[in-house]
Amino acid sequence: MNHAGHEHGPDCDCGHQHAALSGIYLISPSGAIRDAAALALARERLASIGFKSAVDRTALAVHERFAGTDKQRLAAIQRSLKQKHPIVMATRGGYGLSRLLPYIDWRAVADSGKLFIGQSDFTAFNLALLAQTGAYSYAGPTAIFDFGNKKMDDLTADLFAESMRGELEVLSFESPDSDPVDARGILWGGNLAMVCSLIGTPYMPDISGGILFLEDVAEHPFRVERMLTQLWHAGILARQQAIVLGRFTDYRLAPHDNGYDFPSVLAWLRAHVKVPVITGLPYGHVKVKATLPIGRKVGIATEDGMAYLLIREHA
Repeated sequence: MNHAGHEHGPDCDCGHQHAALSGIYLISPSGAIRDAAALALARERLASIGFKSAVDRTALAVHERFAGTDKQRLAAIQRSLKQKHPIVMATRGGYGLSRLLPYIDWRAVADSGKLFIGQSDFTAFNLALLAQTGAYSYAGPTAIFDFGNKKMDDLTADLFAESMRGELEVLSFESPDSDPVDARGILWGGNLAMVCSLIGTPYMPDISGGILFLEDVAEHPFRVERMLTQLWHAGILARQQAIVLGRFTDYRLAPHDNGYDFPSVLAWLRAHVKVPVITGLPYGHVKVKATLPIGRKVGIATEDGMAYLLIREHA
């Protein structure tokens, strides 16, 4: 199992992040919450690691498969900009943010100074904010999946807390089959299906020399390869300094795959895209999850079966 190590020191360039960032506002911009008790448990767990929280008044709303109507979910995002807590966390992923992108005031989001965090469907928000304003946000835990489950993963919680407080400098993880790399660039990406869904839209960041990280869930390897092919054909992969792969989980192979599995996808990727590929990033629909700054300049290096993601570099 891959392990995320972290190092931090007192001299990091923490921007507007500091130890006082301990309040979280919880919104549901995508799928409906199925279990209100899980949200209550998530708030208890967040409090146990030093984060008080407030819940938006429509976080438990239900309209079809969504956490309320489009209008309700947009209003929740607007409220999140004006409330007092510095961190805004999605309660869960699912689907629904893509419908909202044209109606969000991205400049207001950036100017609010709030730190937005989520994963999966939230990738659409992360990338749209970056594309529209250049502002950064976070890919990382959601309230229900990571803090409202039967057991909270301590490393995920530690990495989240240190990232929010500007203390995380280096994320190290096992990466035995990675390509050699030592590069710097803007970190961006997230859920592969959501990244591909933004190609050709105003919400896809135009990043050259970046460090692109990707993950997905319940997508057969051929679908993963097909989405990677789309990024390749669009000229996006070739422009990156590195491609960092997180976890691709919960898929089922068929007898006619005849040995075609994720290693085949990796072999195809390396054969056609001459960009270093790094595997093993602790990120995805998995228990151990890093918190990653989308839109910030980072470093990536590999050595002796390990990969090192430099989150904060001293000026």
